[in-house]
Amino acid sequence: MEEEFRRLLDDCVHCGFCLPTCPTYVLWGEEMDSPRGRIHLMDQLERGGSLTASTVEHVDRCLGCMACVTACPSGVRYDRLIELTRERVEDDHPRSRGERLLRELIFAVFPYPRRLRALRGPLRAYRRLHLDLGPLLERVSPTLAAMERLAPPPARHVRLPERVAARGERRAVVGMLTGCVQREFFPGVNAATARVLAMEGCDVVVPKGQGCCGALSLHSGRAEEAKAFARAVIEAFADVDVIVVNAAGCGSAMKDYGAVLADDPEWAERAAALSARTRDLAEFLAELGPRATRHPLELTVAYHDACHLGHAQGVRAQPRSLLGGIPGLRIREVADPEICCGSAGVYNLLQPEAASELGDRKARNVAATGADLLVAANPGCTLQITTALRRQGQELPVAHTAEVLDASIRGIGKESFLSRR
Repeated sequence: MEEEFRRLLDDCVHCGFCLPTCPTYVLWGEEMDSPRGRIHLMDQLERGGSLTASTVEHVDRCLGCMACVTACPSGVRYDRLIELTRERVEDDHPRSRGERLLRELIFAVFPYPRRLRALRGPLRAYRRLHLDLGPLLERVSPTLAAMERLAPPPARHVRLPERVAARGERRAVVGMLTGCVQREFFPGVNAATARVLAMEGCDVVVPKGQGCCGALSLHSGRAEEAKAFARAVIEAFADVDVIVVNAAGCGSAMKDYGAVLADDPEWAERAAALSARTRDLAEFLAELGPRATRHPLELTVAYHDACHLGHAQGVRAQPRSLLGGIPGLRIREVADPEICCGSAGVYNLLQPEAASELGDRKARNVAATGADLLVAANPGCTLQITTALRRQGQELPVAHTAEVLDASIRGIGKESFLSRR
């Protein structure tokens, strides 16, 4: 591991191409809050420097959005560097009692769908009371205030069967990851994903025992926890040739399993094989090609590039191509698409002030498009941007690419989206 870390560090020539694409450098203009600056700190650590509170702060402030990976002309794997550094921080840095409790609370709930499901009732009751506890929570804890702001609207539970049959002649058999937050708070996205795949000629296998993919743990330095989740997912999807994922962060993590379990002789080969079989929904549909008829949708949409889809997976053209194939639908680009919205897994809970600034910036750029609908491919981005838009007095409905395709194929019409305002 040390040899890999040294090699990755030496790839950086400190050219500075990463600076204008780094969200925290854009916000504050601080060298140590840029990828180049953080790599300098990592180099000091690798050469025997101490893990100071200041170093940890700069590492914690990184969103892990990977915009710098896209921008880097030298191919520096900053994503891997920040993951390894965060592992060291979690192993060696004594956090305060409050920080430890907060992190344990987050990771005791978010990666577990059943625990998330248990929150839906209290959230529904809270919204019915029309309470505004934000100012009070802000004084008690900015993180609790962020949780209150970002809490999703109640959604009716959707139970998908373990197999959804293809419509017409079968073209493929695919496994489908249902996720955690996606499954419990955006179940309509999973239902639309299964319908679209089936209408495009796919048998859709939805393994009953599947759990969290480990993305939140992996991106937060909780390496052993991430590995355990990864092994369980590999086992759950052992019998399918292709796994389709509709959440950007999950797809990015699963495509990285080969690296995550590279040092585990029992799982390394299976992990690499699953990574090679994982596809984002838009990526898979673009490869498969359209078969189902698209009915017109007279909508103007703004497409948001989720960082773990655009930067981590390089999937940018495919969603636009799929949306562009819908008659009557017009696509408007959002300014500065490479700058993260501030969601970044649990970043908006652990670094709420910076996340709010980035969310406001993204919301202004989205609103400036004048679109009827925002299309995003990650549940965290959806929550982050809708919260920021609401803070600015804007009510713009948001949908997943799968939902837009589903509406067009079924001929539902634009009203189903506009009624979300």
